[in-house]
Amino acid sequence: MGNSMALTGWLRRSARTRDTIRQKAPAAAGASSGSGGARPAAALTPVQRAANPRAPALGGIGKTGVVYLVGAGPGDPELLTVKAARLIGSADVLVYDHLVGKGVLALARADAGMIYVGKEAGNHSLPQPEINDLLVRLARQGLQVVRLKGGDPFIFGRGGEEVEDLVRAGVHFDVVPGITAAAGAGAATGIPLTHRDHARSLVFVTGHLKDDSLDLDWPALARKDQTVVIYMGIGALGQICAKLMAHGLAAEHPVAIVQNATMPSQRLVSGTLATLPDLAQAAGVRPPGLILVGTVVGYAEMFAPLRATNVEHAAGGIK
Repeated sequence: MGNSMALTGWLRRSARTRDTIRQKAPAAAGASSGSGGARPAAALTPVQRAANPRAPALGGIGKTGVVYLVGAGPGDPELLTVKAARLIGSADVLVYDHLVGKGVLALARADAGMIYVGKEAGNHSLPQPEINDLLVRLARQGLQVVRLKGGDPFIFGRGGEEVEDLVRAGVHFDVVPGITAAAGAGAATGIPLTHRDHARSLVFVTGHLKDDSLDLDWPALARKDQTVVIYMGIGALGQICAKLMAHGLAAEHPVAIVQNATMPSQRLVSGTLATLPDLAQAAGVRPPGLILVGTVVGYAEMFAPLRATNVEHAAGGIK
C-alpha cells in the first residue's frame, strides 16, 4: 500500500506532456463546485488512470496496451534504429531514463505523455519495482508505452527485470535493441573494441553491483589480449585500477574514460592504470561514463587526425 501511494503521488507531481501534462479535468456535468463528488472516469487522463489503481482500464476492464522496451542508443538521435524512431514517434506515453538524449525525446508526439524515471549516482527518481508497476498500470489503460532506455535495454539496462514483471502481469511487450554505450564509445573515439593484434575477447562488466559491492571476477578481467568495458564504474575508478594491477596487469596498461559518447560534449580522458585516477580527478570527471581497459585504447590518438568527424569539425562543416 505504501509503495502504491508513493507512486500515485509521484505520478501526480511528475507526469507531463512535453514540459507538463495538464492534470486538470473538467468538472462532471451537473456537479456542483462544492459537491466533493468523485471525478467521473471519463474525465481522467490516461496517466491519471495509471496513478489511480481504482480507475477502470481505458475501453473497459481487461483491455491492455503494449510496452515496447526501446534502446535509445548512446545519445546521437541519428544512431537510433528506424523501428525505434517509429515507435517513439507513435507512442502514447514515453517512460524515459536519465541518459536518453534530448534529440531522441524530441521525436515524440506533441501530445505524448513524458514520464522521467531516470537514475543518477545516488539519486533514483523512482525505485525499480515502482517503475515496473508503472509500466503495468499504463499498459492496462490501453496505451502504447515506450520504455526508453539509453543504450540497449538488455545490456545493463534492467530490461530483463522489467520484462519479468510485464510477463507476470500478462502485459504484451516487445524489445527493440539499441547501440550499447560501449559500441558507441568505441566508434566515436576511434577505439576498436576488438582487434586481431590486441584483443581476441571483449568483456562488458558493471562496476556497480546490485548490493553496491565491487566483488568482480578480477583474475578474468585482468587477462591480457582482451578489452574490458566497465559500465557504471567511474565512482570506483581508483579501486578498479588497483584491483586490475593487483591481479596481474602492468601499471602502464592503457585505460581510458569516455563520457557523453557520440554527443557534442563527448570527452575522452586516457592514461594508464597507474595514472588515470589522478588524471580523472584533475579533469573533474564525474559519473556517468565508461572505462575502457586494453591496448586498443592507443588507437584513439592514432586514428584521430583522419577521422571524418574531426576533419568536418575543424573545417566548420558539421551541421
